[in-house]
Amino acid sequence: MEKKATSNETQPLTSKKGTSDCNEGEDCKENGLLIRNPKSGDKEEAAQISNGYSGVQSSVPCNGMGEVEDVQCTAPAATTTTTTTTSTTCGAEGQQQLMELEDRETWGKKIDFLLSVIGYAVDLGNVWRFPYICYQNGGGAFLIPYTIMAIFGGIPLFYMELALGQYHRNGCISIWRKICPIFKGIGFAICVIDLYVASYYNTIMAWVFYYLVSSFTTELPWTSCNNAWNTDNCTTYFSKDNVSWALHSISPAEEFYTRQVLQVHRSNGLDDLGGISWQLTLCLLLIFVIVYFSIWKGVKTSGKVVWVTATFPYIILFILLVRGATLPGAWRGVLYYLKPEWQKLLATEVWVDAAAQIFFSLGPGFGVLLAYASYNKFHNNCYQDALVTSTVNCLTSFVSGFVIFTVLGYMAEMRNEDVSEVAKDMGPSLLFITYAEAIANMPASTFFAIIFFLMLLTLGLDSTFAGLEGVITGVLDEFPHIWSKRREFFVLGLIIVCFLGSLATLTFGGAYVVKLFEEYATGPAVLTVVFLEAVAVAWFYGITQFCNDVKEMLGFTPGWYWRLCWVAISPIFLLFVTCSFLSSPPELRLFDYNYPYWTTVVGYCIGTSSIICIPIYMAYRLIITPGTFKERILKSITPETATEIPFGDIRMNAV
Repeated sequence: MEKKATSNETQPLTSKKGTSDCNEGEDCKENGLLIRNPKSGDKEEAAQISNGYSGVQSSVPCNGMGEVEDVQCTAPAATTTTTTTTSTTCGAEGQQQLMELEDRETWGKKIDFLLSVIGYAVDLGNVWRFPYICYQNGGGAFLIPYTIMAIFGGIPLFYMELALGQYHRNGCISIWRKICPIFKGIGFAICVIDLYVASYYNTIMAWVFYYLVSSFTTELPWTSCNNAWNTDNCTTYFSKDNVSWALHSISPAEEFYTRQVLQVHRSNGLDDLGGISWQLTLCLLLIFVIVYFSIWKGVKTSGKVVWVTATFPYIILFILLVRGATLPGAWRGVLYYLKPEWQKLLATEVWVDAAAQIFFSLGPGFGVLLAYASYNKFHNNCYQDALVTSTVNCLTSFVSGFVIFTVLGYMAEMRNEDVSEVAKDMGPSLLFITYAEAIANMPASTFFAIIFFLMLLTLGLDSTFAGLEGVITGVLDEFPHIWSKRREFFVLGLIIVCFLGSLATLTFGGAYVVKLFEEYATGPAVLTVVFLEAVAVAWFYGITQFCNDVKEMLGFTPGWYWRLCWVAISPIFLLFVTCSFLSSPPELRLFDYNYPYWTTVVGYCIGTSSIICIPIYMAYRLIITPGTFKERILKSITPETATEIPFGDIRMNAV
């Protein structure tokens, strides 16, 4: 018999300790515990309740030894005794569970959750990385490995994290108490990775904000070579005069980006970063102010903000797509974008790039999906959510390619060059130099510049909200007795830490720091985290148990395809990408600066600094656990606490 959760599902049953008689066929409470004493005709229903669950109260008295006393209620006129035993842990852990039940908020509407997840998954990388990776790896042919990697790697991992978060209703740290305690270090590693991301990703947002403010002029500042920051090498492609393009010629858009925004000419590299740019510091401060007041109250407020930040980019993408399609030469860019090169499918690096792109695009491993899903209703269809959001994400990447390459085709037409010569820039340079230059030479350039950089700003803000929420939820769920009533202060402290951690990226050589963190601080670290997460869930927690959890939420068991992906294919997929990265680390180069060898060592140290949390916690766990070594291992891989699930108006503990 199906029972739906009501508005009372977050309230535990409590009452004062006292004695009461339980008559046959009546419910009674003892020590605050709901006792079901069925009639003979109700035995079937009682059996359903006791099959896998025990009705519990979230806080019951201890016997003074830190143990919970068993409470039983016996019907005096019946031959059957119904006994209910609590499985609640006393002390701080019991208090933590009680606070989780009482204070756990949920999304205001289902659409708030969907928009938040879509906003997180669809970020700046969809606009600049996917188009570049696509045409570099065979154009239309690249869609084959991309789709395969999405089906067998990205989407199953995306679905797994949503299901874990929704069922256990915990952040990335405390959730491991209910899955496999020895892997709790994964949660701490995720928080460190998220802090690293916040330290450089928001600096890119500061660049976008600088461009946005600079766009409010009748003539965009990166249009001409008549500015104070321009050099003698500055040459505009679109000059009405006959201009000869020499080997050392530089476009005004490139000089605005490198000499005015970044000011990299005032730095000699990572060993001499130079001073801090006050303009970028002010931009970053404004970004963090927006972020703070969007997330300080929780998902109730951020869920409303994403109605703008998640939908606005699609409106702008459509406008830019229509505008790009009407430009002369747009077809050349589209042809270059999609023309298949089938021979590249035989190259291993193409498949590695496809796997890395879909993985970092969907974004498992950052604690965000766990956090967002933990605020869902228990019976929310997270399976459908996973399919919808991952499909929207992949289609957005594909459409963004048309937005970018129609403009690149236009530039190639105007320069009378091949598209391959125009499309040499990658990463942020593709947006801040190539696309910005194209916009500057369109009719109504100011309007298109403003909406383009507004789109980039909203794309980035969504991801920033999500990344910080992963840390906030993880810490608040782990230490509710400290921070549950002080969320605003914790968020403020976190924002300050992220701002201070970003100071190195705000220097004149900050772009070099951003590149180093982007390649090493997140890539191999988050791949390792998700690999261990998949192994812990499928092999230690158990794929059967996990599928049973999904069935309790959704009413159906995941099929053999999902089971096979979670047990074998997805972990192999992650191991494949990680090993490929480690076997051939990227040779970093930015503008004219070649990163010295020692920066590779520093990069690996940064990446290792987060992963090291996992073995450190494993060792700590085994040391503090009493018993023989075998007993310590068994206790460390056995869930500490049961997951309380809604069952009508009461809470049940899965056992």
